[in-house]
Amino acid sequence: MVVIQEDTRQKAGKHDIKHAYFTENGVKLIRCKLPFGDYAPVPPVSIDTKEDFEEIASNICGKEHRRFINECKLARDSGCHLIILVENTLGIMDVSQVHTWINPRVIYSPKCVQGDRLQKAMETISERYGVEFVFCSPEDSGRRIMELLNKWETNYFQRH
Repeated sequence: MVVIQEDTRQKAGKHDIKHAYFTENGVKLIRCKLPFGDYAPVPPVSIDTKEDFEEIASNICGKEHRRFINECKLARDSGCHLIILVENTLGIMDVSQVHTWINPRVIYSPKCVQGDRLQKAMETISERYGVEFVFCSPEDSGRRIMELLNKWETNYFQRH
C-alpha cells in the first residue's frame, strides 16, 4: 500500500475525484499540515526528540500514552521508521541500560514509573511498532540527529 500526505488546507468535498482514484488504487491518505504543496510522500524516517527520561516516561506510561502509541502506529502503518531520541545527562546510551534510571518523582509518588518498567515498555513498543530508541547527551543531540538522518537517507537511496 502506498501512503501519501495531503495538506489539511485542501477543502473537503473539492477533491473527491482524486480521492476516489487514490482509494481505487490502494493509496492511503494521511491528512496533515504540509509546509508547502498539497500532496507529499511520507518520509522514510522521522526523529522525535525527548528532553529527558521524565518526558519519555510520561509519553509511554502516563497520560499521553494513547497519543504516543497512535503516533507509533501511524508511523509504522505509513512505512516511516520512527526514531525516538532521548536526551539525558545520565550516560544511558542503550535501551538495555534504562532499567538503571531512578525517577526523581519517586520521593513524592512512590508508585511512579521506574526504569525497569520503562525499559520493558520501550522494548515492547520497539517490537510491536518498529520504533527505535536512541540516546545521547543534550550537547550531542544536533549531531546525532544529523547522523541518523544521513544514515537513513543513504540507506533509503541505496535501496530505491
